[in-house]
Amino acid sequence: MKNLTNKPAWQALCRHFNEISAAHMRDAFAKDQLRFDKFSLKNGEILLDYSRNRIDDHTLRLLIELAEDSNIKEKICDLFAGKNINTSEHRPALHVALRAGDKEPLIVNNTDVTKLVTEERERIFQFANDVICGKRVSASGKPFKHVINIGIGGSHLGPKMCTEALKDFAISDLSFHFISTIDPDLLRDVLSQIDPETSLFIISSKSFSTIETLTNARAVLTWLSDQLGSESVKKNTIAVTACRDKAVDFGISENAIFSLWDWVGGRYSIWSAIGLPLVLLIGPERFSEFLEGAHDIDNHFRTAPLSQNIPVILALLAIWYGNFFEASAHAIAPYSHRLRSLVSYIQQLEMESSGKSTTYDGERTDYSTGTVIFGEEGCNGQHSYNQLLHQGQHFIPVDFILIAKSHHHASQHQHEMLLASALSQAFALMHGTSLTDTKLNEKHFEEHRIIAGNKPCNIIMLEQLTPRNLGSLLAIYEHKIFVQCAIWNINPFDQWGVELGKQTLPIILHEIQNASGNDTIDFATAKLIDHFNKQKGKI
Repeated sequence: MKNLTNKPAWQALCRHFNEISAAHMRDAFAKDQLRFDKFSLKNGEILLDYSRNRIDDHTLRLLIELAEDSNIKEKICDLFAGKNINTSEHRPALHVALRAGDKEPLIVNNTDVTKLVTEERERIFQFANDVICGKRVSASGKPFKHVINIGIGGSHLGPKMCTEALKDFAISDLSFHFISTIDPDLLRDVLSQIDPETSLFIISSKSFSTIETLTNARAVLTWLSDQLGSESVKKNTIAVTACRDKAVDFGISENAIFSLWDWVGGRYSIWSAIGLPLVLLIGPERFSEFLEGAHDIDNHFRTAPLSQNIPVILALLAIWYGNFFEASAHAIAPYSHRLRSLVSYIQQLEMESSGKSTTYDGERTDYSTGTVIFGEEGCNGQHSYNQLLHQGQHFIPVDFILIAKSHHHASQHQHEMLLASALSQAFALMHGTSLTDTKLNEKHFEEHRIIAGNKPCNIIMLEQLTPRNLGSLLAIYEHKIFVQCAIWNINPFDQWGVELGKQTLPIILHEIQNASGNDTIDFATAKLIDHFNKQKGKI
């Protein structure tokens, strides 16, 4: 494959960048009253306003040419057809099949994936209904009141974020708790809040070998057994995994295990049984709407022209800034308390997917890939990191995520203030200030009052935060990342850097527990282990 930076479209963008980089967006807005109409898109109840970007019509044409030159349409087809696009692990990436419905079979490696997904979803829905209506009870015979999800990474971030986001659609009084980190303080905090007689534990691990998850699970099940007896484990515990045998060996009943498949990546798994906490919160009917919202975007992504395609446009803008403006970070600002954990979710989705330096062809990239994703609930961010966005030396684009209608009509005034806060930040980032704006003359010039502006942002507005719209929003980001990685020619579906940490942890843990030196670790680590053990009084 021709090196990306040698492609004619890339070279044209380099020349165009030199021509346009000094232009200011406030001038573009002053000259073109139709800028919003040209640079905004709508699909269903989601609006993307990308008018506050450092682009013009020619920029967009060149970015589309880059996408076409990278065979984006063909690669999108490969994703949905179940081809082995995860080449380093020799398998497809079929999270889209989890929300595709059951109308058409999808045959992959002689297996009808649609049938597998449909059958497992029916099991999930039946289980959830049984818990919600009280048919499925704990070992003590009491209905469940607490759901405790034990998982990490994609088995934690998705369920936690979604149950927070859709709290207003709860159909039961179940309370949800999440154990992820190995820090024992979290474990103690959660166990102090729950009653073992009414607690349902979900152990979520695709491989059922993740050391943090299994360590926490052992601690929880020991606590449960001590409280209620060993038989309580089988009644009060279920597992979600692609390795059923390991879950059975761990002590989980065969009929209490829900399936994943190796073609579902952890950070793309909320649509599967990993989403069980969300099903238990909002019920099967609403969860189906969540899946349908994602499927709506799947169809949009597959069929819309590149210039009218929301994930494609977002991806091209990210490449424009990351590779030409050399932006190394991107802020996500959801102006919604319900979406307070969305940044962490997108952070994993983006940084695990695009944090690569080797192409599909096995060559090292000579261009940057991925960005640092960070952010905070919008209003909080205004009073913390936004100062750096406005006047710092770093160039950081922003995604503002807004909800047009509050779920609670009584608080409409505050919701309007919330929207005004977001729009004022978007305006200030774009417009900035000048000597004229501050009404200062040259004699009393104060440099610290000048804000350059010309900082880009996207505004993604949902009509309302509903299961369908949340599903659509998450799918937009999934596909945006896919397009970025397709253009960079990197695999978004593996994470060998994560695997290295998993392999190293047991080695270092063994050294800590045995207080012995080992030539396989570096001297600094050995010294730290020695210091730790001395503090603990081991040696």
